[in-house]
Amino acid sequence: MLRVILSLLAIFSLVSHTAIAQNAPVPAKDAAAKMTVPEGFKVTLFAGEPDVVQPIAFCFDDKGRMWVIENRSYPGWKSEGHDRVLIFEDADNDGKFDKRTVFLDNGSNLSGINYGYGGIWLCSVPNLVFVPDRNSDDRPDGPAQVVLDGWDAKAQHNVFNSLTWGPDGWLYGCNGILSNSRVGAPGTKDSDRVALNCGVWRYHPTRKKFEAIFHGTTNPWGLDFNEFGQMFVTNCVIRHAWHVIPGANVERMFGQPFNPHLYGLIESPADHIHWNASEIWSDIRALGVTPTTDRAGGGHAHSGAMVYLGDNWPEMYRNNLFTCNIHGNRINRDKIEPVGSGYVLKHEKDVLFANDPWFRGLVVQYGPDGGVYVSDWSDTGECHNYVDVDRGNGRIYKVTYGTPTRKPTDLAGLRDADLVSLMFTAKNEWVVNHTRRLLAERAATERLDAQALAPLQSIVFNPNAESKSKTLERLRSLWTLYACSAIGQASLGKLTLDDSDQVRAWAIRLIADGNIDKSSLDFFIDRARNDPSPVVRLALASTLQRLPIADRWEIAKGLVGHAEDASDKNLPLMIWYGIEPLVAANPSRALELASAAKIPLIRRHVARRFTSLVP
Repeated sequence: MLRVILSLLAIFSLVSHTAIAQNAPVPAKDAAAKMTVPEGFKVTLFAGEPDVVQPIAFCFDDKGRMWVIENRSYPGWKSEGHDRVLIFEDADNDGKFDKRTVFLDNGSNLSGINYGYGGIWLCSVPNLVFVPDRNSDDRPDGPAQVVLDGWDAKAQHNVFNSLTWGPDGWLYGCNGILSNSRVGAPGTKDSDRVALNCGVWRYHPTRKKFEAIFHGTTNPWGLDFNEFGQMFVTNCVIRHAWHVIPGANVERMFGQPFNPHLYGLIESPADHIHWNASEIWSDIRALGVTPTTDRAGGGHAHSGAMVYLGDNWPEMYRNNLFTCNIHGNRINRDKIEPVGSGYVLKHEKDVLFANDPWFRGLVVQYGPDGGVYVSDWSDTGECHNYVDVDRGNGRIYKVTYGTPTRKPTDLAGLRDADLVSLMFTAKNEWVVNHTRRLLAERAATERLDAQALAPLQSIVFNPNAESKSKTLERLRSLWTLYACSAIGQASLGKLTLDDSDQVRAWAIRLIADGNIDKSSLDFFIDRARNDPSPVVRLALASTLQRLPIADRWEIAKGLVGHAEDASDKNLPLMIWYGIEPLVAANPSRALELASAAKIPLIRRHVARRFTSLVP
């Protein structure tokens, strides 16, 4: 009888979904009022059709205005030049735009956007392009400049996306699984290009350097950073989120990693899934969202990542991960809790139900006043309709707790010293992130007053910084100094002995970004042997892959001596990824390393790799 009831419910769900899907979505003017949010929250329609259609990505400039991509190329990725970039301004901060400007109307295959360094950066398959607007008149200064090329349009809906400035000054992005791209600056020969499929990459705007830093997942679409600068990505189909550890290889939906000798992939930190474990992807396709999957969170398909660090929503939501659940027409929420070297993600109550089967949330971000913006592709089909494409709709909503009390400020108009002071006074990390990037831009063009950074130097090297709030201020300051090229290797080396394990870990990561000298290697060896924090040891394990083979041995020897790391979710495999090339380079020395290792996985994998060398 129970099976019969569940079957009837599933059929009813399918019939209801099909019937509704044949009609139009909830009218844009009514959609916000139809949504369900926790008590005290409200939703407004920031922009909707016909003012915006197909909003695939958005970002904000330093005035707090929203820049939106209208994607008309997908599906098919036809380079016909019909994609647009729009600017929306909400001058009275009532949650609805007042002014709309068309910045660009001839874009092709646009899937990601961010603002900075005198223009906008766009994912424009097969290229990463930069469109300059250095006089800030909201008109391109000239044609788009191709910064990188080599992304493959065969990736379909798995193309590169989610351009996000990291706290270290790099521009980060995601990449999907359906094709192998080979990325480099225009004219780069194939042997010098970076191989890339599913994972995360980054590009430095002044060093002109590109790296693939994280491999695995399926179709990651959305990334963000927590208060300690640790990155998380949202993923579609398999588990919905990962902690992005530089150099990590994580579970993937299909295919093989580039390195055949990994022997293991790191699992998602999520301790839950948002669907009934007995149901698979094909069930969703055939039956729609069943009651059990609905209760679990809505389904397999996710897009958009936001770690809320704004100043409008209640404190209980701060540092939580939010992601759009496409099948469930809602926004899921995970609590991020530190465990060992990393984190565990725990399911909390969902925060928004669209109550509209056409709702297809793609992007979720907090903005300049702490309010949260959500873009809606507004479509039918499994995740979206590949056949009967409706390019006439799309919405962007704003979700606030009550009425935000602070209006956006033109940060670009502030003096250097005023920007620096925001590092200590702004609770909204959006303000801090834009401030940091502005200071880095001024430093890159020699327009920055070096004396303005003195307060940051003072707090970074403050020995009395034991509280969490003080640690966060010091990290903000450290990242800003580094982004401005205002802290050297010697100073970073001293920070590897800091009282805060978060500061020590970041000092190691930032040293590894540059040319690692002998004194830095000595610091690394000492920390690998003696540091009590798994967070610091993870930073060292990640750094191994960035070092020449000859420089890895002593650090590896220190790391494999920590028996307490044997059960850690990340460390054994991360250490192995750094050690693996050593086995082929010097088999006998690698066996000595394995015999001294107190982590069983290291001993097993060294032995396995050794046997693969035997003819």
